Amino acid sequence: MGAALAAIAVAMMATMPLAAASPSAPARTPAGDVHRPQYHFTPARNWLNDPNGLVYYEGEYHLFYQYNPHGDRWGHMSWGHAVSRDLVHWQELPVAIPETDVMAFSGSAVIDWKNSSGLGKGGRPPLIAVYTGHDPRTGSQAQFLAYSNDKGRSWTRYGTGPVLDIDSTEFRDPKVFWHAPTKRWVMVVVMAAENRVALYTSPDLKSWMLASHFGPAGAQGKNWECPDLFELPVEGRPGETRWVLSVNLGDNAVGGGSGGQYFVGDFDGTRFTPDPSWGEAPAWMDYGADFYAAVSWNDLPKSDPRRIWIGWANDWRYAESIPTYPSRGAMSLPRTVALRKTAEGYRIAQAPVRELAGLRSNHRTTSNLRLGEQPVVLAPHGVEGGAVELDLDIDTGTADQLSFVLTDGQGYETLIGVNPTVNEVFIDRTRSGPHFHDGFPNRHVAPVDLRTGRLKLRIFVDQSIIELFVNDGTQTITDRFYRGGGPLSWSAVARNGTATIRTLDAWTLADAGADSSRLARR
Repeated sequence: MGAALAAIAVAMMATMPLAAASPSAPARTPAGDVHRPQYHFTPARNWLNDPNGLVYYEGEYHLFYQYNPHGDRWGHMSWGHAVSRDLVHWQELPVAIPETDVMAFSGSAVIDWKNSSGLGKGGRPPLIAVYTGHDPRTGSQAQFLAYSNDKGRSWTRYGTGPVLDIDSTEFRDPKVFWHAPTKRWVMVVVMAAENRVALYTSPDLKSWMLASHFGPAGAQGKNWECPDLFELPVEGRPGETRWVLSVNLGDNAVGGGSGGQYFVGDFDGTRFTPDPSWGEAPAWMDYGADFYAAVSWNDLPKSDPRRIWIGWANDWRYAESIPTYPSRGAMSLPRTVALRKTAEGYRIAQAPVRELAGLRSNHRTTSNLRLGEQPVVLAPHGVEGGAVELDLDIDTGTADQLSFVLTDGQGYETLIGVNPTVNEVFIDRTRSGPHFHDGFPNRHVAPVDLRTGRLKLRIFVDQSIIELFVNDGTQTITDRFYRGGGPLSWSAVARNGTATIRTLDAWTLADAGADSSRLARR
């Protein structure tokens, strides 16, 4: 009798609206966490990981994310929810898709413009979420569907079970999009433990047919996760496009733990084929330790041709141990993704979204700042505090290393540096703050051709996050750092020679949370 009642309860839950699991949270919490970013999205409290369901509709960018409504460690996975009109100021909303008989793992959202699913009302297209339902009792992972007819504020699960189930415990993270040439929906999903991507197609988002597989390829590890597939124009080559397939690894990535790689090729609506020039070596999305599970927004308006993605700024090695409170987890900056043809083949380039410029204040410009063995304090040049943007044009000169040193009130140091003799740019956080996990202290390196002695750096620092864009985003390094306490001060130094900062533009960036009440009233 108990089992029968449980089955009836599960069936009833599946067809009921997915009620919010927690009340609407304030955009900010009282001061106290010195690590809380000012212009990167974090929830007011509790655990956050992978971005989910990125979709744009009627003036709002939707950011769903893996969320634990009940604590600051992984568990009870549900879809948290925030919206923005500019990708900068976010309003946190109630939980969108809560844990029910299954946890709501990662997935994606689309606008069903033609109501192919039949789930729209009143002639308006529904928002459709396709996500992995994880059964904690059996470990089963299958793809579920939920829909919303009120701009994502409430969701109803479709049916009493999954829309796609292959009887697997490692089948997750569907990214769904409309493929116009074949007039059907495409799902990209991982067979995680096999390091493989599976592609499915559907006419209505409810019935799915296997089309093809891709992988194993490139970098492999314990699992593949969070795939994406999208078409990009090739910069400087009018009329030429290629498809980018991105896949994240839970471990064994270039930063030593979690990370993402990508492949460039063609997609015919059924099969992804790497470009003939594509080699076996992995192409990395980011060379740091804290850019994971990146996926891109669906349904940007036709007036905005950008491809924009966002990642989780954390690493599974130490994610549950980072010393933040009352929230644990943050997103990267939203980034545009472009595609270029280089001497090495097709490569992506990333840039923070232009909307971030609206946070700038206190602009200072410095020219021909000479660096040597004696550290140069950067506060007189407008570089101070923990929420800054720097744009630098550097001549490495005769130095074999130059570094920007962030020092906290307790003397802990984080380095952003360049080693011209070995063609690398790095972030060194081995002495960033008090020890909290053996997997955290490290130095992360991106290869850069420095034979000309010139390079451009764009640096965003936000209390405990560094996002470093090298040479117009052809390489990036994203790292968290957790200082001991006190304000951050900045200096620059060259070793075994001299170097010159030809131009330095510096801005202070405002707290994006300050405008959340204004956004909520719109």
